[in-house]
Amino acid sequence: MTRKECLEKCVNDKENARLTRVALREEAISRLSGENAVLRETDNAIAKLTAKLPLAAIAGRKSEVENIKITVEELNKKRAEILKAAGIDDAGYTCDICKDTGFVDGKYCSCVKAAAAGLMIKELSSVAPVDECRFENFNLSYYPDTETENGNPKKRMTEVLKLCREYVIDFDCAKSPSLLFMGNTGLGKTHLSLAIAYELILKGFDVIYGSAYNLFAKMESEHFGEHSDASYTAAVGADLLIIDDLGGEFVSPYIQSLVYNIINTRLLARKPTIVNTNLSMSDINRIYTPRVASRLLGEYTSRRFLGSDIRQQKSV
Repeated sequence: MTRKECLEKCVNDKENARLTRVALREEAISRLSGENAVLRETDNAIAKLTAKLPLAAIAGRKSEVENIKITVEELNKKRAEILKAAGIDDAGYTCDICKDTGFVDGKYCSCVKAAAAGLMIKELSSVAPVDECRFENFNLSYYPDTETENGNPKKRMTEVLKLCREYVIDFDCAKSPSLLFMGNTGLGKTHLSLAIAYELILKGFDVIYGSAYNLFAKMESEHFGEHSDASYTAAVGADLLIIDDLGGEFVSPYIQSLVYNIINTRLLARKPTIVNTNLSMSDINRIYTPRVASRLLGEYTSRRFLGSDIRQQKSV
């Protein structure tokens, strides 16, 4: 789900929960009223006086209006004491800020934003190991501090980790650059991308993450099967789109066109994208056409990951 869909769901869930609490309380009061004569008499008295109030106000009988208000207030206190003694509390609110409306001054309340972020992370966790991929557990000890023909892996990955942390701190969905993470499998591209996604979701941004295989397969299925481009629309409109493992999907002419359209549309809209790939730039040029390669090379901030497959190191 997009962040907007998550926000709307959380508002609806909050309202449904409130209505359920109110209904349960009213059921409890109704049962008590059938057993407690004093409560029934108090409710009847309140109802009668409340009915007289507008008539007295229209007739201009101010003293009678005040007396009715005072009496009703006293009866309500008595009623509250009866309910409290029976263990029936007020329905109450789960959020005192928005009174469970989900909004404050026409904007989503912080309680709804937090719930939506939790929902997005839960959904992301169902398709990717988010809990295992945080900045805090990105272990630089797996990268050797030695010089190679491509550079020093530890120094390179320390710089990449710093770049990713700063990317989150300074993120602006209209100004942040797009990133291209390249390198062999098992070097941490997915780990750092998920860490970025996690942090930005918590900050309230609309982040869509997915493997190229899953993202493009869903878009293709919708386009040709349901005649809907909902997933494509969500992807090009997200604050941040993360395409993991570009090249891991079956590349048809439609997929070639799709990749170009997503990358080009988001660049024109100045919306940042993160692309992870095991492919070389020449592979991208050959598989996805020079138009895609040109945009990735010329418009993205690229970083090549160095080192040896961490998964293999862990398995030893």
